[in-house]
Amino acid sequence: MTESTPSTPGAVRLNKRMAELGLCSRREADEWIAQGWVKVNGRPAEMGVKVTPSDRVEVDRKAEQHQQQQVTIILHKPMGYVSGQAEDGHEPAVVLINPRTHWREDPSRNRFSPPQLRGLAPAGRLDIDSVGLLVLTQDGRVARQLIGEDSGMEKEYLVRVAYHGLGRPAPMGQLVRIDDDDAITTNVQAVFPPALLARLRQGLSLDGQPLKPARVDWQNPEQLRFILTEGKKRQIRRMCEQVGLKVVGLKRIRIGRVVLGNLPAGQWRYLGADERF
Repeated sequence: MTESTPSTPGAVRLNKRMAELGLCSRREADEWIAQGWVKVNGRPAEMGVKVTPSDRVEVDRKAEQHQQQQVTIILHKPMGYVSGQAEDGHEPAVVLINPRTHWREDPSRNRFSPPQLRGLAPAGRLDIDSVGLLVLTQDGRVARQLIGEDSGMEKEYLVRVAYHGLGRPAPMGQLVRIDDDDAITTNVQAVFPPALLARLRQGLSLDGQPLKPARVDWQNPEQLRFILTEGKKRQIRRMCEQVGLKVVGLKRIRIGRVVLGNLPAGQWRYLGADERF
């Protein structure tokens, strides 16, 4: 095994290199190394070892077989569940993964078994008051693809909004309703300034950092369609606040090439063997 030090050009920890190669997540890499399933230059790898691009990394078939048994689940998260750990008395979305809530029309041949819950974790957030597509996975490769530092995966949302700002008058013959707190809740598109729509697409910052360009268009007079390639905490709600909009409903309908489709709220299905994000 090459004796690498922090000063060796290109040297990184083995678990990081394995993740960069798309073999697994860093956590999985550590588990495989502990199991003796990883070799570097023909010798069993040691935990924490650093490698260079010239080092040969080999993975035992046992690791590959273990990985093939891991599942990725598509859940239609309803309102009132948190994505990750339980908090403030609210249950985590993973409690919905059981045989009773498995979608009857799931085309996958997989069958539920309790070991599939082991290490099953959300690959991304969906706020407690948001609904729609949530991915839970045991596969570190999927998690890295969706939420890794270099991920640019598209995520698509339908967002119902009300307008608190001062808009232009509605065109003749178009009805605009204003609720009790002076927010326009119907035909919002008619009064929302195009310049502010342009700011939603590009020009906003959160936490002192400029946001990546987003695709934002009207789906109907009360609903916007957002397509983002990043996922800051409560990003869409905070973006809307900056231009005088209040989110009154938010639903994620797509991640990459995987769509929510007609999966009922509160039910789940397996990611198909032929599906790719």
